[in-house]
Amino acid sequence: MSMPFYVSPEQMMKDRADYARKGIARGRALVALQTPSCIVIVAENPSTTLRKVSEIYDRIAFAGVGKYNEFDQLRVAGVRAAELRGYQYSRNDVDARSLANQYAQVLGDVFSTSGPKPLEVELLVAEVGDTQEHDRLFHILYDGTLLDERRFSVLGGDAEGISKRLESTYRDDLDLATAIKVAVSALTGPERSVAADDLEIATLVRNGRRRSFSRISDEAVAAALR
Repeated sequence: MSMPFYVSPEQMMKDRADYARKGIARGRALVALQTPSCIVIVAENPSTTLRKVSEIYDRIAFAGVGKYNEFDQLRVAGVRAAELRGYQYSRNDVDARSLANQYAQVLGDVFSTSGPKPLEVELLVAEVGDTQEHDRLFHILYDGTLLDERRFSVLGGDAEGISKRLESTYRDDLDLATAIKVAVSALTGPERSVAADDLEIATLVRNGRRRSFSRISDEAVAAALR
């Protein structure tokens, strides 16, 4: 009688983590920055039909890197969960923290127990507050790890290098145009450039209104990068 094939739990988790990280690294990164007027999310995305950054609810945005079909399914589930909670209770009861916790639970369950492979995604759930101190940037990793970040958040391939570049250029008092320049410079580094129509940029504006999500046009991005 042949012995069954055995892989230790530690090795299995390591292999699944390596698989997820490699899949995510093949995609293009994105960054989110806090500014006095808004949260700005900047992603490399040459597609004109597929969106990496979207609105989840009134003052909440969602962004994902990795496999598009996987993080878009999570986006749709988040929209439904937010709408249901807002309908059953109150719109004020829908917040980024609860949505991020739900995403973390789903990713953690898939990574540890479900299916032949983990999800190859990293997620950002951002909520704009009345001031920068009340902003929320929740970064959820492929294994369900939930990071509550301040000032800026980096998702995707070369996150370490992008974060180092941001550390040296980010300031708390950036205006929108300068924030876009800083984010794009951090994403591309000194050795390459990116055209305005290869970027997807959206903001959560600190306007005191119920709806705060808006997209920045290619023309406005090109003007900011001059």
